[in-house]
Amino acid sequence: MPERPWRVAVLDSGVGRLPAPAVIRVIRFAQKGDRILEYPPVDDPIGHGTTVTDIIASTCRPVELLIAQVLNERARCTAATLAFAIEWALRERVDLVHCSLGLAHDRAVLRTAIAAAITAGVLVVAAAPARGLTTYPASYPGVIRATGDARCGREQVSSLEGTAVDFGACPVHRVASGKFSRGASVGAAHLSRFIVTHAAAGLASAQAYELVVRNASFQGPERHHLAASPCIS
Repeated sequence: MPERPWRVAVLDSGVGRLPAPAVIRVIRFAQKGDRILEYPPVDDPIGHGTTVTDIIASTCRPVELLIAQVLNERARCTAATLAFAIEWALRERVDLVHCSLGLAHDRAVLRTAIAAAITAGVLVVAAAPARGLTTYPASYPGVIRATGDARCGREQVSSLEGTAVDFGACPVHRVASGKFSRGASVGAAHLSRFIVTHAAAGLASAQAYELVVRNASFQGPERHHLAASPCIS
């Protein structure tokens, strides 16, 4: 019997080109007044979501990517919009919610949405700076906090016990233009790709932690922290 594909929701700025056949749905959410509305998706205005999607789609395992376009052309979104996208992802019965972004403030609506995802047994991976800033949803209980680690190659991860984040991964990705995208957002995407690549869909959060720790090439923080931060709103 063929293995069930991972269903991964990528909450970001959308995609500019579809890494078919992995992307099965793209939807855009934006706040208008006190309502969150659905709009037709547009091409990724900043390239951020395209990079993140490309990384996760490059796994050798079967994967279905559902893209929620929540970041605008200024790389910003509201907590309510992000929460709405998480609720949508849960209705779509995803295995993993990936957020290579972070908000600067704790908001009850986002906290509640993340708690619902964790309670439902959905993995949530969020980007976080290697040190310094507190960001959300990375700082909520149960979220796997990931960053870029300059020690890690593409197939490596690190266990960062004793720091503000859980794990590190490769902080660099070559984009279509031939240039490089770098930082915590890239590292978090590589961490999600690592989990998807090395485990069957339906992995519990505790099992995901164990998987990464067991396969970590490096332990503890870098001597020289990578100056990287996720897309902050």
